[in-house]
Amino acid sequence: MAVVVILPVFLLTTLGLGWIGIEDLSGALTFPGRITGAVLIVVSLTTLLGAAAVVDHWFWNTFAYSGLVALIGASAAFLTNAMLLVETCKSGESPFYQALLGMLTAGAAWAVFVVWRTTVVIPAPKRVAAAMIVSLVIAAANFGYQSLFQPFQHGSKPLIKLTMGTPVLSQDRKAFAVPVDISLENHSDVGFYVLGTEIHAMGERVSLSARDRLRQQWRADAEQWKYFQEKNPLSRREIHQPGELVAAQPFMPPGAWIDANDAFATRTVVQLPIDTPYDRVAFYAKGSFARKDRLGLVPPLQFEGYSWNGGHVPRWMKSPDLDAVVYRGRVHENNAIDEHTREARYVTVYWDFGAHGASVDAVIARKGEERSPSDSGSRYGLVDVETGPIERTLWDIKTQR
Repeated sequence: MAVVVILPVFLLTTLGLGWIGIEDLSGALTFPGRITGAVLIVVSLTTLLGAAAVVDHWFWNTFAYSGLVALIGASAAFLTNAMLLVETCKSGESPFYQALLGMLTAGAAWAVFVVWRTTVVIPAPKRVAAAMIVSLVIAAANFGYQSLFQPFQHGSKPLIKLTMGTPVLSQDRKAFAVPVDISLENHSDVGFYVLGTEIHAMGERVSLSARDRLRQQWRADAEQWKYFQEKNPLSRREIHQPGELVAAQPFMPPGAWIDANDAFATRTVVQLPIDTPYDRVAFYAKGSFARKDRLGLVPPLQFEGYSWNGGHVPRWMKSPDLDAVVYRGRVHENNAIDEHTREARYVTVYWDFGAHGASVDAVIARKGEERSPSDSGSRYGLVDVETGPIERTLWDIKTQR
C-alpha cells in the first residue's frame, strides 16, 4: 500500500522538477537561475533513483542500500517541493500549482516517515547527515537569493545626457534652429529594455519686475508647481509664466534595448520663428527602462491606440489636458517557476503629451489592472530616468532679426 502512494509522489516530482529544471538551465535570465535549474535536474534524478530504490527496498532487496537511496529521494522530494510551495504561495497565482505542490509536499513528508520506519541501512550516519545538511543549506541559500532577494535588489540605471548646440539662423533670418545632442549611456553590468523615451522643448516667457517681488508672490509661484511638470525657480525679480510645449518626440523606438556598458547617441533639432514670444527654451528628457535580467520581452512593443481615439488609459492618467499614445507587449518572467505559476503580465507604455509638457510612463500588470507606475514594477526592475531642464536664453538670437 505504501508503494502505491510513494511511487506517484516520486514520479510526479521527477517529471515536474525535471521539466522546470531544463527550462531554467537553458533559459533563465540570471546565473543563479541557471544554477537553480541544474539543482532541480539533480533533484529530479535523485527522486527517479529513489522511485527505483523504493521498489527494490519493498520487493526484491537486491541492493543493500536501496532503503537509504529511497530515504534520500524522499527527503529531497520533500524539501524541494516545500521550497517551491513557499515560492508559489508568496508570488505565484495558480491554485492548480499550489494544490499540486501542497499534495506532493505532504506525500513526500509521509514517504520520509514511512521509509524511515522500515529497516534502512545507513553507513556512517553522521557523514550522511552532514552531507544532507550541507546540501540543504546550499539549496536553501540559492533558492532564497534567486526567489526572495534578487527580484527586489536595487541596481544601477542608465544615464540620459542632453547637450545644446549653437543655434543657426535660416537664410531669410525669419527662423532659427536649436540642435540638441541626446546620449543614452549604460555604465552598469546589466542590459535594459527601453520601454519608452521622450524629449521635449518648452518655451518660457520670463519678464523682469521693476522692483523686488513680495513674499506672497513667491508663495503663489510655489503653488503652481503642483499643476505643471516644470518647476520654475522662485525669483526676486523674474516673473515666470507656465511653460508651453514647443516640440516633443521619442528618441528611441519603444521596446528597443541597450546592452551593458553600451551607449546610444542621436540629435534632434527644434525650429522657432525669430519673433517667437518666448524668452527662453528649456529641454527635458525622460526614459522608462526595465532590467533585462528581471523579465523577458519580445521587442518591439506593439502599438495599441490613442487615448483620444479608443485607446484605453487607466483612471490615474485621464485628464482633459493630456493625450497619450499607447504601446503594449507581453512580459515573461525571468525563471520557469514564476513563468508557470504567475498569471500573464503585460507592459503598457503611455507616451503622453499636453500643452504644458510631455512624459512617458510604463506599467507592468495583468490586463485591466494597470496601476500607477509608483505601485508596480519593482519586481521587474522598472526605472525612470529624467534629465532637465537644460535651458538657454533666446535674447541673443532674437536680436539678430
